Formats: sequence, structure tokens, C-alpha cells
Amino acid sequence: KDTPLLKPLHATLCVFDIQGGQGDISRYARNLALDARQWNITLTVRPYTDERIAAEDFKAGQCDGVALSTLRARAFNKFVGSIDSIGAAPDYQHIKDVAAALDHPRINPLTIHGDYQVVTVMPLGASYVMVNNRHIDSVDKALGKKVAVLDFDKPQSLIVQRLGARAVASDYFSFGTKFNNGEVDIIMAPAMAVKPLELEKGLGVYGGIFRLPLTQVTGTLLINRARLLRQVPDLDARISRLRAYALEEMDKTVDFIRRQEQAIPATYWLDLPPAEQEKYLRMMRDSRIQLTREGYYDPRMMTLMKKVRCRHEPSSYECALNEE
Repeated sequence: KDTPLLKPLHATLCVFDIQGGQGDISRYARNLALDARQWNITLTVRPYTDERIAAEDFKAGQCDGVALSTLRARAFNKFVGSIDSIGAAPDYQHIKDVAAALDHPRINPLTIHGDYQVVTVMPLGASYVMVNNRHIDSVDKALGKKVAVLDFDKPQSLIVQRLGARAVASDYFSFGTKFNNGEVDIIMAPAMAVKPLELEKGLGVYGGIFRLPLTQVTGTLLINRARLLRQVPDLDARISRLRAYALEEMDKTVDFIRRQEQAIPATYWLDLPPAEQEKYLRMMRDSRIQLTREGYYDPRMMTLMKKVRCRHEPSSYECALNEE
């Protein structure tokens, strides 16, 4: 058990939750705040429905910590911000392994950039391709189709363009609306987005969800290390214990995600033919390597994630190759 801080610490945690103060992420943060009291920490949770503003307020010093999507956290830490790279983590266990590695003595320094530090990452769900017509079941059939991409994540646009599809800039709110209104044919989203964004409207009678995960969507907990270090001299030891606690909690998070996936009607789930699935996996790998060369992904994280994949599946063809 940790000993309480000698001096009381008042800290503000800004939390992005698309459902606002009543969402699951905000509720989880408030429970953390209750636990923090026993360590002499008063944690004020500020929920945001606009992630961009949460990031800006954190940068402006209005929050001591912030919970964001890892895609947005890339602006603060490119190494950890590369975890959500395309095809890099086939399963939730891969994310748990990478999160565990953050506390390794050689990797921990990479979690610090400038005044900021990544404490941990948490899985939010595999991102699946959702289509309004289940006949879009191959790389070739994506040609000319309209795909919603997050406007601040350049790799998404580049990957869509390489498929010969048309990227339509969106944000966390508008991509669901565009899909439901038929403005786009394809979106990429985790299961937990289906109910709050009413994506069944966009899926309709003919749509479907391909079971092959494109990316793992994760959330990142960032802190203003420079500020907290002045108030908490043993900050590094406490971050290490917080990471251990997050790893213990991760199984509960994954169980919650799996329940969300199972709640989607079975008729929506589609499986790609094996040859097409293989084509997608190679396309994702080629895109990942190219985007790393172009500077969008951090090569050190790509190396770490490949090690994790090959530990789980040593017979994979990529394990004998050295591009990553």
C-alpha cells in the first residue's frame, strides 16, 4: 500500500468523454478521485465532450493531468502516440503487453517529452471497418468509396487514399452522423461507439462490420510532470505503482469492451475470406512501414510492437523480416 502524501495535493484531471460527465470514462475518473483521497490527494475531474479543447486546456496549464485518445496524445508524445498505428496490435493482450513495457527502465524515459509524461494507456476497443453495404468486402471494392477519417490524424487519410477511396474529414461527433446520413460509405470505429452514435442507422439492412481489427483504439493518461514533480518528490515511484494498478484494472476494461462487442447483433458481423484477410494484413503492414519512414509513427514503438506480435505468434512471416 502507498503511504499518503505528507502535504495535501490538489490536482485537476481533464477527461475527454464523448458522452460528457455521465459517460463511462468520466464515471471511472470520479471513482479514481474517490480512491485518491486516501493518499491525501484531492482530484477534481473536469469532463470535456470536445477533445481538442481538453488538449488545449492541458497545454495551457489548466489541468495537471488529462485523459485523451492516444491519437490526440501523439501531439504530446510521439512514441506512445504511435500505439494506435494500423494493424500493430491484433488483440487486447498486445496492448496490455505494451502498457506493461512502459515501466521498463529502458522504455520509461521515452514516456517523458518536455514537461509531459505518459502514465499509462488503456484499451478502448478494436476499431472495425463498418460499411453501409456488405458487398464492399475487399480492398478492390473500396475503390472510389467515401470513408470518414479523423481530421487531425493524417495517417488515416493517407491509408484511405492508398486504397483508392475518398477520405472525408470528420471528427468524433460528425463521423457517425455522416455514416448514418449516407454521406460516407465506410467508417472505422470500436464497438462502444455503436450505441451512443446510433450506428445501426448507418448499417441499415445491408451494412455490416468486418471482424478484422484495423487498429486498437486506446486512451492515454498524461500528466504535467514538471509541475507535479515540484509537489511530489517521489513522483517516479508513484507513477510506477499507478501503472501496476492500471494493468490490474485492464482485464476489467477488456471484459467491458467484449460485452459491448457481444451486444452488437450477430447479423452485422462479417468475416473476410482468408485470401482477402491476408491481403488486408499485408496492406496494413506496408502502410505502417511507409508511415514510419515518413515520420508519422515512431520507429521505436514500431519495433516494440513487432516484438510483442512475434512473441504471441512467432511463426508469422513478418518475424523473419527486419523492416520494422
